[in-house]
Amino acid sequence: MPSEYSLSDVLERLYENQEALQAAIMELTLLVEGQGALEVDGNVRGALWTLDENAGHIKQGLALVRKHNNVNE
Repeated sequence: MPSEYSLSDVLERLYENQEALQAAIMELTLLVEGQGALEVDGNVRGALWTLDENAGHIKQGLALVRKHNNVNE
């Protein structure tokens, strides 16, 4: 039985948190954009791009950790 705080579980939760933050920030971005604050909108979209890029790396790393755990079980 996997530990409640296994590395793969912790990474999965971090990934889910990142996805949730990204969605929340996007909602705020759309609100700001609707109010005409284009400079803020551009800055936030840049940060969202970084979150999206890093999410892909996190997901790939998580898959490797899971694969490694399954081989060692």
